[in-house]
Amino acid sequence: MLKKILLVLSVVVLFAAGIYAQGDTKSTKMEETKASTSETASKPAAFRPSKDQIRKGQEILIKQKLWDGEATGVYGECRPAIKAYQKTNGLEQTGKFDRPTLAKMNIPLTDKQKGIEPSESSSKKSSTSASDEPKRPAPFQATKEQITSLQKKLKEAKLFSGEANGERSDELKESVKKYQDANGLKATGGINAATLEKMGIALTDKQKANVAAQKAYDAGKKD
Repeated sequence: MLKKILLVLSVVVLFAAGIYAQGDTKSTKMEETKASTSETASKPAAFRPSKDQIRKGQEILIKQKLWDGEATGVYGECRPAIKAYQKTNGLEQTGKFDRPTLAKMNIPLTDKQKGIEPSESSSKKSSTSASDEPKRPAPFQATKEQITSLQKKLKEAKLFSGEANGERSDELKESVKKYQDANGLKATGGINAATLEKMGIALTDKQKANVAAQKAYDAGKKD
C-alpha cells in the first residue's frame, strides 16, 4: 500500500514538473518574440529612391558622360556610374541614389523620404559636404529652339551640313568645336551659354539664373 502511495506521488510530482517546464518555455518564447518585435519597430525605415528620382539621376549621369545607357527609372547596370559620380563629388560610394547623392544632383525628396532619418554615415557625409563646398548648380541645358538656331547659323557659316532640326549629333558636336575654336571659346563641342551668346542666341531667364549660379559656384571653389 505504501509503495502505491509513493508511486502515485512520484507520478504527480513528475507531471507538475512537466507543466512548469512547459510554462517556463512558453514564457521565454513570448519574451523573445516581444524583444524581436520591439527591435524591429525601433529600426528606422530604409531610404529608397522613387522610380522618377532614379530616372532623373540616370539622365544626369548620361549628361555628364558617366553612363551610356537609357534613363529607365530602374537601377539596371548604372551602379558603377553612380559610384563614379559619388567619387567625383566626395560622397560615399554606395552605388545607389541615396539621400546625399540625390541632394548633390539637386533632385528633390518626396514628403515621405523627408520623414526618414538619414543613417549616421550618410548624415556625416552630407553635412561635411555641405559645409566644405558650395552647392553645385545643375548642368546648362540648351532648348530645342536654341539648338535649331545654332544649327542654322553653323550652316550659314559652312560649318554644318546636317538638318536644322534641334537634335544633337556627333556631326553637330564637331561643328560646334570648330566654331568655338575659331571664336576664342573653349572647344568642348558642348552647346553652352558662352557659345549661344557668341552666336547672338538669347538665353532664357532660367538659363541666365543657371549661369549666375555657376559663376558663384566657381568663385566659391576658388576661395
